[in-house]
Amino acid sequence: MCGRFTLTVTWEELLKRFLIDPDATDPFHAPRYNIAPTQMVAAVIHDGVRRRIGQLRWGLVPSWARDTTGSAKMINARSETLEEKPAYKTPFLRKRCLIPADGFYEWQRTEGTKKPHRIGMKDGSIFSMAGLYDIWTAPDGSKLSTCTVITTQPNPLMQDIHDRMPVILRPEDESLWISRSTSRDELKRLLEPYPATEMRATLVGTTVNSVKNETPECIQPISS
Repeated sequence: MCGRFTLTVTWEELLKRFLIDPDATDPFHAPRYNIAPTQMVAAVIHDGVRRRIGQLRWGLVPSWARDTTGSAKMINARSETLEEKPAYKTPFLRKRCLIPADGFYEWQRTEGTKKPHRIGMKDGSIFSMAGLYDIWTAPDGSKLSTCTVITTQPNPLMQDIHDRMPVILRPEDESLWISRSTSRDELKRLLEPYPATEMRATLVGTTVNSVKNETPECIQPISS
């Protein structure tokens, strides 16, 4: 699964990486070291004319839901069943987003303990997790925009850490993912594990275990 991640870059770096016009949106991002479910996350969509960046709450609430109580259980969507689950079927075809990150956390179970690892690109660069979003309208007419991270089978790097990992898109495939004209078959082709040879996993301390901790200490490597 993907239950925590980081985005430690500046607002300016984020806009540059995703080719966002700096005059098109108001700044909302600051470096994040321990992003958790139900929090607001940065997301990139295409509105048919240009890319836009904004905030979505992590934990999908389908447009047809009666209330928001199930959102914390919908932080991830399995790639293998996107077209089978009512909550994901329509967003997969119509409401796809990029969720920027520069690392995600996973806990490896070993000898009765859970060791946190931060996983990302070898060069530390920003990457895009494939996401879905939806907009729910409350009884009072207010709207809530939410998202989920798609997961897939682990690559060789992740196999010893966890049995799932987020779908990470190659930079050249990001436009395909958020384009309104991409076919279903093309989209499904993108739902593959990212090459392990381009990634690294680093053991980090238990500071990250608590969602209350949001400091650079969360990402500091430690020895095993």
